[in-house]
Amino acid sequence: MARVSLAPPPTLLHRLTQWYTKRTYGKALDPVKALAHNLRVLWGTMRFEQSVSKWNRLDPGLRALAEMATAAAIGCSWCMDFGHWISRERGIAPEKVHDVPVWRGSDAYTPLERDVMAYAEAMTATPPTVNDGLAERLRDRLGEPALGVELTAMVAVENLRSRVNSALELTSQGFKDSCDAPAAAADRVRTSTK
Repeated sequence: MARVSLAPPPTLLHRLTQWYTKRTYGKALDPVKALAHNLRVLWGTMRFEQSVSKWNRLDPGLRALAEMATAAAIGCSWCMDFGHWISRERGIAPEKVHDVPVWRGSDAYTPLERDVMAYAEAMTATPPTVNDGLAERLRDRLGEPALGVELTAMVAVENLRSRVNSALELTSQGFKDSCDAPAAAADRVRTSTK
């Protein structure tokens, strides 16, 4: 059960965001409902997400894998669930989306995709554990605008999303019934916060 009510006051902004998310994603999104308790936070988040959606230096498939690897490392079932839908929209192969939580043991990924997911996990660790070799490989393959700026910023954005959603106990909304983060990742996060 969410730690905040998912029935915020029916302000004009909240009603507009519900209309938009239902039209775009087929349902009102729980994170939007949660943030609607503070309209400045909701408005700021909406403007920020609008800006993030215009970033275009990183391949959309690599971006999706980085987002999902970050969400899996944190253990955010809502983000994994929604990430499945987003990945499908971006044309990511279903086996790649399905295997993100266990990507190290999967044959579905290219070396570049593996490096992107390793970077996302290393950056998500507390403290971050990104090493020079990994950063150099990615910089050589992607270039500085995509790696040094966009991939790094995208992983940071997904950390924000996943940590907010996890802290508020927002869980899957049914975008993909079987794409929850593995229980081990969620248990690791819960144990470290106790």
